[in-house]
Amino acid sequence: MLDPVIASRAQFALTTIVHIIFPVMSMGLAPFLIYFTWKDIRSDDPVYEQLRRFWTKIFAVSFVVGTVTGIVLEFEFGTNFAAFSTAAGELFGGPLATEGMMAFMLEATFLGVFVFGREKVSDALYMVSAVAVGLGTWLSAVWILVANSWMQTPRGYELARESGSLVISLVDPIAAYANPRFPWMFVHMQNAAVLSVALFMAGVAAYVVWRRGIDASDEGQDARFWRKTLKIALVVLLVTAPFQVVHGDAYGRHVAETQPQKFAAMEAVWETDSYVPEYIFAIPTDLSQITDPRAKELFGIGIPGGASWLASGGDPQAEITGLNEFDTEAPPVAIIFWSFRLMVAAGFWFIVLAFWAAYRWWTGELYDDDLLLKAFVGSSLLGIFAVEVGWIVTEVGRQPWVIQGVMKTSDGVSPGLTALEATITLAGFVLVYTGLLTLYAYIVRRIIREGPPEVDDAGTAGAPSTTEVPADG
Repeated sequence: MLDPVIASRAQFALTTIVHIIFPVMSMGLAPFLIYFTWKDIRSDDPVYEQLRRFWTKIFAVSFVVGTVTGIVLEFEFGTNFAAFSTAAGELFGGPLATEGMMAFMLEATFLGVFVFGREKVSDALYMVSAVAVGLGTWLSAVWILVANSWMQTPRGYELARESGSLVISLVDPIAAYANPRFPWMFVHMQNAAVLSVALFMAGVAAYVVWRRGIDASDEGQDARFWRKTLKIALVVLLVTAPFQVVHGDAYGRHVAETQPQKFAAMEAVWETDSYVPEYIFAIPTDLSQITDPRAKELFGIGIPGGASWLASGGDPQAEITGLNEFDTEAPPVAIIFWSFRLMVAAGFWFIVLAFWAAYRWWTGELYDDDLLLKAFVGSSLLGIFAVEVGWIVTEVGRQPWVIQGVMKTSDGVSPGLTALEATITLAGFVLVYTGLLTLYAYIVRRIIREGPPEVDDAGTAGAPSTTEVPADG
């Protein structure tokens, strides 16, 4: 049997890692769907109706599965982290309740109109439904990130004891909910979601173009759909990929200022030092030290002063406080160290991919470069992967705190939870969430294989496309 603390943390990590996929898809698709709807209403080009209808299917599936997995996450605060919920419920419960009453209800109400009401409501109302669905999706992120960012940089509270238990009381809502971490997290997360969906769209379109040998001269309805998908995704990728890296650089300095222990773990700095290198790759020469990527006996490739430059915003001689200077235990350094580097590496690859594709588009060879198309296919899920490792840095890097500097994770676990209960539920969650993820992947793959719907020249829906994506897609 596993220790209840370990099992609860593993269960919450599992459910979060699986759940985040679906909000990323729905939040990332929202601006695309608003654009497709607007163009469908304003333009006579039937390709925009195809784009709207096709990607709405994937949005709806993502919304449904995301709702199911998200509700379970909220229940886990009571089943596995009751001590945390009891102590911080006054601050933490408000944003979660507001997310349900405001954002979720807005999105769920108008989703029915958006999915089923195109032929039943006016163009104006249908456009309103598209905007409302997108707004609801992004408002959900606002309130979830308000709650999480407060855990990273808690403000506007005071501590008290009631019947011997810690209670965190809200004294300044503005300071608490407009805490310094929220704008950084929100911008970075939402841009990452749009970037991830742009990569997914480009990867799917590139696969079809590559396998069918579609070129610029093919005027078939399906060919136009996939070429348009690839070009729109590429335009978005050209904007979001560079912005994510630039914003991430500034975000890193904010983390260094507000959570120096997390930043030290990201760079694996144990002793306070200046002119700290930014290791691109590092591995101990002694495998017994594998959990310490910055061990003394080390083979590494680094940029001299790079970590100091990142922490200070331009000074390679800046001092970084080492992990040994903090009173609490260090977080799992190797996990954070490598997760951070995987995220950064993915971010720079997205820029390379975007400008490579833009150059091929400019030279008229976008559909003819098989290597580029294969690179898009191979990168189609890398955006979601980057989001996953980014959240690992965010959440694991805060350990051992569940609320930074206020409450440790071990103190937030439900006191009555036994090792047997925690182990059994963890095993059950592994089975259920693996099944849900498999089912979601199967449905999305089936939607893609069916291809876009056929429409007539006036944009009226016809029968489903008979030209499917190749069966091994």
